[in-house]
Amino acid sequence: MKIAVTYENGQIFQHFGHTETFKIYEIDGKDITESKTIGTEGNGHGALSGFLKSKGVDILICGGIGAGAKTALSEAGIKLFGGVSGNADQAVKDYLNGNLSYKPDIMCSHHDHDHQHGKNCGHGNCGSHE
Repeated sequence: MKIAVTYENGQIFQHFGHTETFKIYEIDGKDITESKTIGTEGNGHGALSGFLKSKGVDILICGGIGAGAKTALSEAGIKLFGGVSGNADQAVKDYLNGNLSYKPDIMCSHHDHDHQHGKNCGHGNCGSHE
């Protein structure tokens, strides 16, 4: 199994559509057997689901995410765990141990707002727009 996490400086990046780096974890049972960071090759928003599928990703852990991206991930067969923040490695360990705190109904609706996305998207912003 492969788990991808939106990634920046060891933390879960908080806006899926603007993710420039994913950390991909290879999983065997409940063990992480390998992890590596990969750039998105310039892909953004809707193209990211296809990018992740091409990398064999089964599960995505992220912060805020929009409705279109959620649909695209679902259509690609990638299970989503959104509304997560904090350390990326710890989030994967929490998932593997059945302790991941996430928001199944997360919805980043900033696309209707007139402001810039950035590192704060999800810190009181995306995570609270449900």
